[in-house]
Amino acid sequence: MTACIVGWSHTAFGKHEEDDVESLIAQVAVQALEDAGLGPDDVDEILVGHFNEGFSQQAFPSSLVLQTDERFRFKPATRIENACATGSAAIHQGIKSIDAKHARVVLVVGVEKMTALAGREIGNTLLKASYLKEDGEIEGGFAGVFGLIAQKYFQKYGDQSDALAGIAAKNHKNGAVNPWAQMRKDLGYDFCRNVSEKNPIVAGPLKRTDCSLVSDGAAALVLTDVETALTMKKAVVFRSAVQVNDFLPLSKRDITLFEGCKTAWQKSFDKAKVSLDDLSLVETHDCFTIAELIEYEAMGLTTEGQGARAIAEGWVHKDGKLPVNASGGLKSKGHPIGATGVSMHVLSAMQLTNSAGDIQVKDAQMAGIFNMGGAAVANYVSILEPLR
Repeated sequence: MTACIVGWSHTAFGKHEEDDVESLIAQVAVQALEDAGLGPDDVDEILVGHFNEGFSQQAFPSSLVLQTDERFRFKPATRIENACATGSAAIHQGIKSIDAKHARVVLVVGVEKMTALAGREIGNTLLKASYLKEDGEIEGGFAGVFGLIAQKYFQKYGDQSDALAGIAAKNHKNGAVNPWAQMRKDLGYDFCRNVSEKNPIVAGPLKRTDCSLVSDGAAALVLTDVETALTMKKAVVFRSAVQVNDFLPLSKRDITLFEGCKTAWQKSFDKAKVSLDDLSLVETHDCFTIAELIEYEAMGLTTEGQGARAIAEGWVHKDGKLPVNASGGLKSKGHPIGATGVSMHVLSAMQLTNSAGDIQVKDAQMAGIFNMGGAAVANYVSILEPLR
């Protein structure tokens, strides 16, 4: 690869009552450039990851970046969208621009304002990332889709409620010390495991603690070519960046396998000439705890149906052999759709530059990232390491 991350910024995720998409962009765009030691004049291209689909009345956000500094005027700016993988889609597009030598410096901003909508409207908006001809009337919206996935997995491999509670508890414990996380509270295993007034069933076997949070937030990063990155104060290089898409209808695939995720990891390992054993940490897409469980299997950490071992035996804890979601993941950090993939890359870059603070994984040398849109439909894997 020829692309590197050389600067970044990140708002806290949560409910930003006083902010809209424009003000969230403003909080991260110039700050990421300053972090890289660059200015708006140095930027060749701007990419904005923004899902929207009804979250914001402002449906044309790309030039909002220009509001933050007049020196951005006349720079090419494009909105990128690929459901919940929108942030990674914007990053991968930036890599392509650099690889093609169309740009030397690319500013990528991921943003979403979700909390202005009422709960039912949020569910209906998110459900647009499913195959509406089959799933449009499903009870519980997108949570209902993953509730169905969990039911099918349970039918195939037995009740996995202990494993799901373990994943939720792990991620909330990790997120409790993440200053960018929406929910900074260690809920504990017992609370996550048991149905209660504060932790009711949401869809299928999924409880509230199995579902990621509705969030507002933004993250940004700066991409450059390797030659430029070698002159910068810090740089994290892409060993690989792979996108794999699968069928949208659940009926056309075995949804308990996440085959698109598995293929994306395999292609990314092949391209990077590494294996899962080379990774120091993984940030993976835990929109629901059942997703993280299946992703253990898809990335090759366990065989099919054995994902529960990874959480039960502590492999994926922060001090385990492969820490997964040391940030707290979407479960604790929050999931502002367009910002999520950018956030994953920013926090992984921080890990690899030993600047992640209380969420730092010891001796982090290589990071893997998996970000997906829909139910394992758009699958993005990145493998990162320090440039030097």
